[in-house]
Amino acid sequence: MGMKDQFQDKSEQWQQQAKEKAQQAREQAQQRGKPGQERGKQGERMRDRDEETERLRREEEDRFSQDYDA
Repeated sequence: MGMKDQFQDKSEQWQQQAKEKAQQAREQAQQRGKPGQERGKQGERMRDRDEETERLRREEEDRFSQDYDA
């Protein structure tokens, strides 16, 4: 095997490794994206829960105020 063939083989190996690393990086990015979407949904649920809690607290305060007004 001549030097030209060795350099060509090495170049092909590096290209293949670069493709594999790029694919792995894409897969990891996709996996990291999924939990982020779940966190967004959790945040939305917590915000809904907080709004409901706030509404119930206001209703309770109104009832309490009405008791003292009467």
